[in-house]
Amino acid sequence: MKRMHIHVGVENLDASIRFYSTLFDAEPAVTKGDYAKWMLDDPRVNFAISSENHAAKGIEHLGIQAESPDELQEVFTRLRKADAPLLEEGQTTCCYARSEKSWVSDPDGVVWEAFYTSGESVVYGDDPTLSAVSKNAAETSCCAPSNASMS
Repeated sequence: MKRMHIHVGVENLDASIRFYSTLFDAEPAVTKGDYAKWMLDDPRVNFAISSENHAAKGIEHLGIQAESPDELQEVFTRLRKADAPLLEEGQTTCCYARSEKSWVSDPDGVVWEAFYTSGESVVYGDDPTLSAVSKNAAETSCCAPSNASMS
């Protein structure tokens, strides 16, 4: 079963961790000096926050997290049919995780990622710009591939 993903850029990570932990009545599953993530089942969401140079303040991007490579291929197939700017990033390290992912933007420039996480990482990973798929995206932000891989 797929999981909704929301990534928010925050100014004060500690204050935001306290706020979202209270809101979700749960502690983060992952906490780093510049990042935190909650893997919630009610609602079924992967909710992440980043600070410092990893994200602009506010909604950074939305996504669909697949639970298996087969689910990811199903989502990728739909992305290809969406007739929108698509970046097929492939294997990458992002947000302290190893993943396979692609990116698309909706008609209004809202950036979406589709990904399957295959493991953890001790580093945050690449930090290129989401402006690769949307002119509305922040210049410096989390996890997006460079323009060179646009298909």
